[in-house]
Amino acid sequence: MTRPESVHYLRTEPTMAFPEGRLLARKQRQLYVLAPDGWTRLGADRPIDAKPLTRQEAEDWCEREGLDWQAFENL
Repeated sequence: MTRPESVHYLRTEPTMAFPEGRLLARKQRQLYVLAPDGWTRLGADRPIDAKPLTRQEAEDWCEREGLDWQAFENL
């Protein structure tokens, strides 16, 4: 049996400012958004339009956006 992921990833809907959406992560009850300098803490409420992503999809998103996944792995 595998352990469930301790971090759950989400992607917000695209907007004019963020055509590919924003990458979010939830660890326990805390929500974070990926910013250029790392994970920025948000509140506990998840945006209604945020879609769940697997870890692999989150890594792929970072690659498409030109972000180094390793720099953001330690949430």
